[in-house]
Amino acid sequence: MNDGDAAPPRAWPETGVTAVMRAAPADFHVEEDLGFAPDGEGEHVLVHVEKRGLDTAEVAGLIARHLGLPRRAVGWAGRKDRHAVTRQWFGVHWSRAEMPDLAALSGPKLDVLDMTRHRRKLRPGALAGNRFRIRLTGVTGERERAERRLAEIGVRGVPNYFGPQRFGRDGANVARARAALAGNVRRIPRERRSLLLSAARSWLFNTVLAARVRNGTWDRLLPGELALLEGSASFFRVEHPDAELAARIARHDISPSGPLAGGGGARPDGEALAVEREALAAEAQLLEGLLRAGLKAARRSLRLRPRDLTWHWEAPDVLVLAFGLPAGAFATAVIAELVRLEGDPVGRGA
Repeated sequence: MNDGDAAPPRAWPETGVTAVMRAAPADFHVEEDLGFAPDGEGEHVLVHVEKRGLDTAEVAGLIARHLGLPRRAVGWAGRKDRHAVTRQWFGVHWSRAEMPDLAALSGPKLDVLDMTRHRRKLRPGALAGNRFRIRLTGVTGERERAERRLAEIGVRGVPNYFGPQRFGRDGANVARARAALAGNVRRIPRERRSLLLSAARSWLFNTVLAARVRNGTWDRLLPGELALLEGSASFFRVEHPDAELAARIARHDISPSGPLAGGGGARPDGEALAVEREALAAEAQLLEGLLRAGLKAARRSLRLRPRDLTWHWEAPDVLVLAFGLPAGAFATAVIAELVRLEGDPVGRGA
């Protein structure tokens, strides 16, 4: 894949159905699931907001300025799209006895829904997942084909690609990461550095996943595979796939995995390792740069199955989907296997 390639290979042939996503921000709803209840006490305050037309960093900046805090005093669990209606949590380091007053922030683009005390800092990735409600408009093609594909996705899942919004418009974040990693990346401001390192790792993972989609092994085990346990970061090595492991794959108990590049960590061997090495043969400089940057290697599932997937036709040309995804997964990976989207559906300029 080229850095600017926003359409990696898909698992199935196209349905022949086209649609528009995000004709308006209200067509794309996202709600975070932290996966835990706030403590109700502590020196941090969790702030639940609904935002429209703002990105996550902008909201964090608004909260920090309003409270007279440094920007680093406000964190979040996950970045959310600008071109959407999203409900998410922010964490504010606030040791004062009285709760912060954020009422003045509410307006056309932002509503403060709730605030509660918590003992621990809210860190990136500290959530269970997200719930989506996506309204596809201008749908053309055969309704039956769309519904058959949705049924397949509900059973088999989709390739777990990082979405194109991770890479910026025309993949520019990957090109910037290449340039940064060729020099001293530690001189780049922390938030910018994190964005570029994330884009680079995501790009390398997508490159391996694209190779597994092309050879038809994105949802089956290869000899030497590191198989991930569902909903966990734990994995085990598969020397020789057998019928029992194939049954566990079919039940989504386990999944094949791909690399989040960095230093240390376990690596596959055998055929699984050979596929990864071939896919990344041209990326030695990027891999070395991530190693120098101090990132630790990890594994990510090659496949993604939406939870509680439902759909209905609001009108003959309007299809409404609802489903949940684990943290770090992209709704665009699901939509891409269903329809061909028209326009710029993911807000890559956000």
